[in-house]
Amino acid sequence: MADKVVELRGVWKIYRLGKVEVPALRGVDLDVYHGESVTIMGPSGSGKTTLLNIIATIDKPSRGRVVVCSVDVTSLPEKKLSRFRLENIGIVFQFYNLLPELNALENVALSLMLLGLPKSRAYSKAMELLERVGLKNRARHRPSELSGGEQQRVAIARALANNPKLILADEPTGNLDLDSKINVLEVFREVNRDNGVTIIIVTHDTLVTKYTQKTLHLIDGILKY
Repeated sequence: MADKVVELRGVWKIYRLGKVEVPALRGVDLDVYHGESVTIMGPSGSGKTTLLNIIATIDKPSRGRVVVCSVDVTSLPEKKLSRFRLENIGIVFQFYNLLPELNALENVALSLMLLGLPKSRAYSKAMELLERVGLKNRARHRPSELSGGEQQRVAIARALANNPKLILADEPTGNLDLDSKINVLEVFREVNRDNGVTIIIVTHDTLVTKYTQKTLHLIDGILKY
């Protein structure tokens, strides 16, 4: 059996609005193994982003246990979590989160320099990553000069910068036209197939399910297989 990359046991997330408790996740159990690609489907408000943020160690559960890349991250302090994310996880957001004042090459290279690579090596590897996602000829363009699909592919290149064991994507096709969706999903599939990177995508876009191996459903904070 392949190694588990993600293991959640009895994960709850409860938000408090005044005296009212609102559960976003209700006792989620989840196992994702090395090399799997998984879509987690669900409508808006179902808890998808909350679940992804907990796996990404951006948020902590109210109850339960979270193990990512063989590390129990449930109670790790933020300083250790930041380093853990930097070394193990690539994250792709719906709205790209690129720095607008930097061009595509600089956005990707910055992640590499944060890992300690010298500037020249960081820029060289960043160009390799942009070439991989089909954007070598757009490397000097800023986000405002790129289409939504191109910006998302830059975001994927940036997520690959740390050679992650796990890529997490939050509605990565949400703002894209059909052709751009397909281009982005092809990149995810190639990364999973060629590099063995484990990928979890949360979405309400049924097209995504055609590009991953497994589909789960999150309804009102309950994960259904």
